[in-house]
Amino acid sequence: MQDMVQDVVKARYGAGAQEREDALCCPVDYDPQYLKIIPAEVIERDYGCGDPSQYVREGETVLDLGSGTGKICFIASQVVGESGKVIGIDMTDEMLDVARRNAPIVADKIGYSNVDFRRGHIEDLATDLAEVDRLLEAAPLTSAAALADFETARAKQRIENPLVEDNAVDVIVSNCVLNLVADTDKPALFEEMFRVLKKGGRIAISDIVSDETSPDHLKKDDDLWSGCISGALQEHEFVALLEEVGFYGITLDKRDSTPWQVVEGIEYRSVTVLAWKGKEGPCWDKNEAVIYKGPFSSVADDDGHTYARGQPMAVCEKTYKILSSEPYADHFYPVPAQIEVTEQVEFDCSPDSLRSPQETKAGIAPETRAGDAPCC
Repeated sequence: MQDMVQDVVKARYGAGAQEREDALCCPVDYDPQYLKIIPAEVIERDYGCGDPSQYVREGETVLDLGSGTGKICFIASQVVGESGKVIGIDMTDEMLDVARRNAPIVADKIGYSNVDFRRGHIEDLATDLAEVDRLLEAAPLTSAAALADFETARAKQRIENPLVEDNAVDVIVSNCVLNLVADTDKPALFEEMFRVLKKGGRIAISDIVSDETSPDHLKKDDDLWSGCISGALQEHEFVALLEEVGFYGITLDKRDSTPWQVVEGIEYRSVTVLAWKGKEGPCWDKNEAVIYKGPFSSVADDDGHTYARGQPMAVCEKTYKILSSEPYADHFYPVPAQIEVTEQVEFDCSPDSLRSPQETKAGIAPETRAGDAPCC
């Protein structure tokens, strides 16, 4: 199934790199100031359903999954500036050819070169397909022994020189590509995104989702799959996969009210999903608290902890930092400890506990002592 899906997608997008196909994209408004210096060939043959580049910041390292002819990469290169870096990953030679021959043109216009296009599968960001080709050219698979040597060399490349290293990227963007990955490979795709992100990094993914499950006969339709339709996850499935991998702060930041396509009564629409990496690690009690602002009487986080409106809820040091920054900062008042707690006291987050003002103000021994249940 995996190879069949890849072949169908490569064939259609290879053709789409040669001649524009309107069926492969939704109407999207990009910031015109960034389009001025991008060659028409790139813009006309690039496909998407959103603009994740608007979530990129100066100086960041950006990874674009399914970068196509490079439009999002070239927009991001201008946003991150000379101190930033942009990596584009695509498996289609024709798309990469367009992107690579236009990269020097863009670099000359903006005055610096910070975009690197690499060939690989987005569900396997360790395997460098260019290196795979080199290995096969150097030692064709003419015997079982040659196959074993190839697999050994390929495994070594994945470990010693992966296509994208662990904890290397500030933000991952993607524009209508995740749905093209075979269903059996989608969990690996989400795990790979988590692997290559730095702690504190985030994703901004524009993709197509469905409101109902796509039946098998639609999934087997090559045109519907390669057209970014029948391979779409349902909205809740998309969120669930992110949760399972370990992302937090998952937000549907944009959701088109009007479906892009309706097939057999199933609505397929564009969404942009944001999520963050960084809740791994131990939980220490530093006498800190947060107060939920409202408007709801209470809210629960991804780990099931409840925050009552207006109440100073005890949190560990890690959660305090998370809730004091995006995407939560606008919803909570941080209550720092006025006297620094230097000892390493484990935080028990199995109960939801109020923080006494005496703990934050005077630094008395915290009431929320260690328990057996780990936080997060």
